[in-house]
Amino acid sequence: CYWRGTRLSKSLKSVGEFCTDDTFLFLLNFSVLPFALLPQDAIATLNTLQVYAAALKELRSKCHLQLKTMRGFLERAGLTVDELDRLNIIHVTGTKGKGSTCAFTEQILRNCGFRTGFFSSPHLVQVTERIRINGQPIGKELFTKYFWQIYRRLDETKDANGGTMPTYFGILTILAFHIFLQEKVDLAVIEVGIGGAYDNTNIIRRPWVCGISFLDIDHTDILGDTIEKIAWHKAGIFKPGVPAFTIRQPEGAMPVLEQRAKEIGCPLWMCPQLEDYQAECKPLHLGLAGQHQRSNASLALQLSHTWLQMRDNSLPYITVNNGRMLQATAFTPSPMMVKGLADTEWPGRSQTLKRGAVTYFLDGAHTLHSIQACAQWFRETAAEVLLFNVTGERDAAAFLKLLVPCHFDFAVFCPCIAEVGTSNIQEKKFDMSVEEMLSRCLDNERIWRLHNHQDDNRDNLLLIEDSLPRLPENRGDTLVFPCIFSALQWITHGRNSVLSDQAKTTLPVKPSVTAKAASLREASDIQVLITGSLYLVGGALKYLDPASSK
Repeated sequence: CYWRGTRLSKSLKSVGEFCTDDTFLFLLNFSVLPFALLPQDAIATLNTLQVYAAALKELRSKCHLQLKTMRGFLERAGLTVDELDRLNIIHVTGTKGKGSTCAFTEQILRNCGFRTGFFSSPHLVQVTERIRINGQPIGKELFTKYFWQIYRRLDETKDANGGTMPTYFGILTILAFHIFLQEKVDLAVIEVGIGGAYDNTNIIRRPWVCGISFLDIDHTDILGDTIEKIAWHKAGIFKPGVPAFTIRQPEGAMPVLEQRAKEIGCPLWMCPQLEDYQAECKPLHLGLAGQHQRSNASLALQLSHTWLQMRDNSLPYITVNNGRMLQATAFTPSPMMVKGLADTEWPGRSQTLKRGAVTYFLDGAHTLHSIQACAQWFRETAAEVLLFNVTGERDAAAFLKLLVPCHFDFAVFCPCIAEVGTSNIQEKKFDMSVEEMLSRCLDNERIWRLHNHQDDNRDNLLLIEDSLPRLPENRGDTLVFPCIFSALQWITHGRNSVLSDQAKTTLPVKPSVTAKAASLREASDIQVLITGSLYLVGGALKYLDPASSK
């Protein structure tokens, strides 16, 4: 008996011919079939929808057809666009800060007593992080139940629709909408995946309010290589008569946002500076560190304030576009709003973890602007160790140049592989062999040395033959490790009990490398910045915060 889709239904029907479709759904809903409801089975099936390399290139060439296709998948899953209107959606896009803005907004409205849904991407450790109810990732049991409900409907209609199935992100988007409807949330905060105009989340017909966080150059193969092209895509989430808010943007972006708002008929408002809000008796405190979070907090205040006004039918803003951007008014945040800003947590973004004598600073910055903001945030501390990697076609040299002023004692590089022997999934995800990943790490290490005016020892390359190397190479104050776990072990030298207690093999390290780390062993405190990629940060959190993996 197979657990997948129609095969399971047909197998059950053959047993006495008693299992109707309704009976099948009943059995799924109430967990009578434990072998069909294992979380790992659901996640394994979900992972088969990952799109790689050639398929991704073809998909990008047809991105303008994506929304039509997505509406078809939504209907096949048993949902309608009309139903999404009941979710009272706040829709947020941007290049940097959109996740933090969503986190601030969700926390504010949850503090105001509402039952919230929050869909975000990517996840750091567990896929269930992407779909949250009242701030908490959906439980594995609920995720599994609802996943099979959606997957079965799509699988059963696949043959009649040319064998098509949604992408990984597409089915998660549908799943999030389904879960939020079933769990009867009062509102849903929806973070765009990539872009806006053709993003899967943009099947939303009438959100209550939209927001655009900071725009920067990223995902150029999909969105274009100029800020104007990227702004065009981001403004694609605007809807006629739906108020939208933005923060101050780079030159070239604002005229595009204004023109798109005018064409669509969307009133567009500029958020005030955070210091313009008059909180009672004291300045606003943010739960997320860094100066760059202040604009995200202002955007979140406007989004949540507007949502509350719409719910009470007291929205003073015009609902038509008059051809120009307007200045939003700073107001006095309520005590619940103030508390919401202070209580906000968003793992992997300007996050600090203290583990004994070692303090980790984790930030998934992966654009030039975000790396600059990350460096500014970290320079407030005593810099010692950098753990760095980038993915995709991002400019590692430009990123590393911005980190040089932090004056690290050590710079450590590794691929986004959790540990030796677990590289297969990452190879598929990044469409790159382990050898290529390590070669990039060596390139990054060489760039770092050049930025710091150190010798470029090209004759001391990390040799890669049939398998992952098990020893890091020594380049003075720079090192390249084969995986995240071995890098963390070397950095902490047994001083992080969380790493020491895990039943993992400690990789042998050359005596010369061990001797070089004497200053780390003798230091009373160690500060470690982990940045360059959310995948790197997520892999580190798997070990530094084991609860995130449960």
